[in-house]
Amino acid sequence: MVIVLSISLINVLSLNKRPSKFKEIISGWGNYPQIKAFIREPKTIDELKILVKLYSSIARGKGRSYGDSSINELNTIKMSHFNRFLSFDKNNGLLVAQAGVVLDDVIKTFLPKGWFPHVTPGTKFVTIGGMVASDIHGKNHYIKGSFQNHIKWIDIINYDGEILRCSSKENSDLFNWTIGGMGLTGIILNIAFYLNPIETSFIRKTTLVTKNIIQTIELFENNISSEYSVAWIDCYSKGSSIGRSLLELGEHTKGDELEDSLKKNKLNLPKTNYLQIPFYFPEFILNNFSVRLFNFLYYNIGKISKKIKIVNIYKYFYPLDRIQNWNKIYGKNGFAQFQCVIPLKNSKQGISELLYCISNSGSSSFLAVLKRFGKEQGFFSFPMEGYSLALDFPINKKNLLLMESLDKITIKYGGRFYLAKDSRMRNSIFEESDKRIKEFRDFRKHKLKLKFNSCQSKRLDL
Repeated sequence: MVIVLSISLINVLSLNKRPSKFKEIISGWGNYPQIKAFIREPKTIDELKILVKLYSSIARGKGRSYGDSSINELNTIKMSHFNRFLSFDKNNGLLVAQAGVVLDDVIKTFLPKGWFPHVTPGTKFVTIGGMVASDIHGKNHYIKGSFQNHIKWIDIINYDGEILRCSSKENSDLFNWTIGGMGLTGIILNIAFYLNPIETSFIRKTTLVTKNIIQTIELFENNISSEYSVAWIDCYSKGSSIGRSLLELGEHTKGDELEDSLKKNKLNLPKTNYLQIPFYFPEFILNNFSVRLFNFLYYNIGKISKKIKIVNIYKYFYPLDRIQNWNKIYGKNGFAQFQCVIPLKNSKQGISELLYCISNSGSSSFLAVLKRFGKEQGFFSFPMEGYSLALDFPINKKNLLLMESLDKITIKYGGRFYLAKDSRMRNSIFEESDKRIKEFRDFRKHKLKLKFNSCQSKRLDL
């Protein structure tokens, strides 16, 4: 054991002696900001422990958080070698996996066996460790909550390099602050979480066409028993049509609901033809005219299309995954996503004001998504009961100023922001948005010695 540790230490130290020219430029999915950082890729737990002891660190999975939350200039630890399934209990759907396992591999392995995640984000190209750190939510938060509701335990490497088993009953404070803690409480190593039994790999999708944001929210509330719901918003609509949307409801299709042609392959993985974006688009392609045209066509095609369809599970949950490297559409300067949640009592007024602000700015979001959240849970998780609005904006001076205006409107209505999507928020805004920050900061300072840090945590003084 001593020999193994010595060899690991030599290997790690050799990496740490690299001069600054060996730093790599990395970013989140939004390609903004771009940061020079040392990237380490340990292959063993011993190497991982040594890296944690030597430096302030942050773990990095597939890099699908949008900003700088998985980047540490001195020690960004890629978890790509910790990518194995450890066990699966087919009696209750309990899967134990290493943090570097990608959700796509979970689905490919277990969907044909009749299992699917209880909660899934809008892409399957994220790691399970990242899902814990961000406490991801899906299109069914009002029914099943966020990922934390389906986790039995996690193993965490703490600042001393010690592996701690954490659950609601064991090391519970560390467990609760880790879920949604953006990797700032330790290196997530293993996760035990439950999968959901399903009969088919199909979703019955019902599309409701709305005239404005008030009607959209009312239809969300009228369909609160639907298993899944999400709305795409036309951000270019104005006046009485502001916030007109396509609200997509979803239900897991039962075996006896399928046509005979589909029953034979009811749990087959969907076939996907991927479209590859090979280069960064020139900035002029994504302009007001092209975005306006896209919004107009998307809404009106949805308006005349069949309202109830049986679609494969990929089309409903992961439509953008079909376009690989779609983030390059926004150009070399990248893009920022703004995602907030407005409390339920303020949702109609708050979401309306956000959309009016965007409409009057002359800018628009290529993608705008509205979701309904259920009750607040967890120590530091993003969701609270209300409505979440997510918008993408190309990086330029005008849009950065627009997002600052959206920040202030969110604060005005008692909302908060999703750290997994943040890349540019000011510390003062963040501090004002969430009363839990002080307790989280105190826990990190007094219990964790502030050992784990990201560029985001420094920017936001976490």
